[in-house]
Parts: sequence; structure tokens; C-alpha cells
Amino acid sequence: MSTNNLQSCKRKKFLHGHGRQSSSIDDLGLDILVYEILIRLPAKGVGRSKCVCKEWLSVLSTRHFAMMHCRHIYTSSNQKFIAIDSRLCSVFPLSCEDSGPLLNSRILLPFEAPWNKVNILTSFEGLLCVCFRNTGKLVIWNPLTRAFKEVSSSNSRGLYKPKSDAIGLYVDKTDDYKLLHIKRRRGRMWVHVYSSMFDSWHKITFANKLRCWRGKPIWSNGTFCKGVLYFLVNCFIENKGVMLFGFDVESERFRLKTFPRFHMLTMMEI
Repeated sequence: MSTNNLQSCKRKKFLHGHGRQSSSIDDLGLDILVYEILIRLPAKGVGRSKCVCKEWLSVLSTRHFAMMHCRHIYTSSNQKFIAIDSRLCSVFPLSCEDSGPLLNSRILLPFEAPWNKVNILTSFEGLLCVCFRNTGKLVIWNPLTRAFKEVSSSNSRGLYKPKSDAIGLYVDKTDDYKLLHIKRRRGRMWVHVYSSMFDSWHKITFANKLRCWRGKPIWSNGTFCKGVLYFLVNCFIENKGVMLFGFDVESERFRLKTFPRFHMLTMMEI
């Protein structure tokens, strides 16, 4: 038998099962398995896959995989919005193409709080920051896994006051998911950051003496983009219109950004 015929025969045996025992999931290579197959799973499927082995748990828990997975599923057909209308809140698909009735799924609120006292403040990569209106406590919640973490502390850090405070979720270069809380009381402002990695708060230095803080400037909640958490600030008393502040998450400093002068402006993620 010629060399070419022998090689052809070997290929046929492999394809039709004679070489099947030498083929396993390991032959695919971890990179192909993770970034061509597992990345296409829904979030719940990824969660189950973490239980397969320690290696999968390690790879699927990385910030890089989380970003790639979010980008893969972040399509118009996968967009959803959540409405808290009872203890069983509704999750609706968001579709601009389908004008028919929306089919919703229901998930149970995992925390003990009156459903009509729960406010969703902001979101980031599937995480929600919610506030209990009756207590002011802040909670970071993952609706898919139902896991949640109450971040308010006994020394009053993380107690939210509507119409006065501002919130922003972000992640730093160490894969630490953090919550920025801008707190205003009696004409003064304090800024604290909660670290999910260390389960603790620390204070950020902020210029309280700026004239534009006089009166009651209205801060939007934060929008995170490329290492900066952006806030719009309406300063009516000083007639400064709308200003854009950026919080650099690595240096942990606020900077006033150059911005067109508008008096009525809304910022949202696009």
C-alpha cells in the first residue's frame, strides 16, 4: 500500500470511529473550547460549567472571559430589561423589531425588602445596584444567579439618599468590581468606594470648596467607559449649566471634562 493510501485509510478510521478513543475534549485545546464554545453559552450555562473542574472554574472566572462573553451576548436579540412589580419581578426581552406582545420571565427577589421600596439605581455587566427606599441601604445584585451583597456598613457608609446622592459601578485593572458612592449632606460632599474583592469601603479626597457645589447640584448616576466613570452635574445656582466630571478609576481622581455648554442634557449608555 502506498504512503498516500495509508494516510487516507488512517483518516477514514479516525472519522468513522476506529480512532475515536484517542479523541477527547482535551484534543480541542482549552483556548478553542473556551473562546469558541463556552463563550456562546448563556450566563446560567457558564455558571454550571464552572463546576466541571478547577481549570474551567479558573478560566471562566477571569475578567478577560467575562468581557469576551459580555461582548458576544451583547446583541440586540439578547437585550432585556427588568421591571420590579411584585416579589416576582419581570424580565422582558428588549426588541425594536417585534411589535407583538412581550413574553416575560419571572424571577424572585432574593432579599427581604418590600418590592415597592426597591429602586434600581444603575447597572454594569449584568450587575445591578439597588437601593431600599425605606432604609437607604445599597445592594449589589446579580439577577441571573440571584446572588446579592448588601454593601452598607454600620458606620453609615453606603446609605443612599435619593435626589442627593449618586452611584457608579465599575471594574478596575485588578478585576475588582467597585461601587462609587457620592454622598451630599448639608452642603458638603463625601465620596467613598466599595471594593467587592476586600468587602470594605475607603474614602476619596474631593474638593468641597468649589463654588459650583453651592446650592444643590444634581448628579447623574455614573456611566463607565474606558477606565473613567462619567457623571453629568447640573449646577443651576452658579448658572454653569451642565458639567461633565470624570472619575479616573486607577488614580481615583475627579477631573472636569471639556463639554459643550447645554442647560438640558441627558447622558446614557449607547
